[in-house]
Amino acid sequence: MDSSIVESKPFRFDTSQVDTDEALTVEFSEHIEELRQRFFQSLIVATIITIIFFLNIQWWVELLSNPVSSIKFIQLAPGEYFISTVKIAIYAGLLFSVPVVGSQLIFYIVPGLNENEKEVILPLLFLSTILFILGLVFSYKVLVPAALSFFINYSSEFVEPLWSFDEYLNFVTLLFFTTGITFQIPLIQVGVGLTGFISSEQMLNGWKYVLVGSTIVGAILTPSTDPITQICLSIAILFLYGVGIGILKVYKK
Repeated sequence: MDSSIVESKPFRFDTSQVDTDEALTVEFSEHIEELRQRFFQSLIVATIITIIFFLNIQWWVELLSNPVSSIKFIQLAPGEYFISTVKIAIYAGLLFSVPVVGSQLIFYIVPGLNENEKEVILPLLFLSTILFILGLVFSYKVLVPAALSFFINYSSEFVEPLWSFDEYLNFVTLLFFTTGITFQIPLIQVGVGLTGFISSEQMLNGWKYVLVGSTIVGAILTPSTDPITQICLSIAILFLYGVGIGILKVYKK
């Protein structure tokens, strides 16, 4: 019987998949490290701004008190005013570090975007910051004076207004925050419109539903219960909705 000789071949381990997995792991670790560094850079900037504002806190207290200059604030507990000034400094630090956080976010995500995505996201991020600032200005110039004037006049015949500064700060801060978020409506409209889920024409045709919704949202988002503030915010929502439609039409051209 003939016997055949089988030649043995050396075993070779395929390292291509291992190299790919290692490369992905290293790339992911680098992205996490970069994100961590940018986060801490933003945190350092926010901390520095907070310290600067705390060292000049008197000016900010006067600015926040201007809408109710006729009201005398009281301190209901030891250290209440000190804690309030610390909160003001922290809020200001977070607020004025928003452009830094936005720029860090842009620097992080832009390298992974294509040219078309860059043309869309960069203006939207800039628009978001502008709208938030406009929301704060609108709240300070319109909503806060309207709400406080209503409460003061409503009770002027029977109640002497003596307010806790900390409670007043909480009221104003919440109104600032909700208004700033509300002013992001055009940005949300543009984002949804660019996905093709809904067109600007469909948004315009739904104005009746937006009218009802703006009234409900205005009542929910305002920390006060006065009708003047709710009406002002509802009108602002309708105006912003129209602005969003206009911006979306420009983007689609």
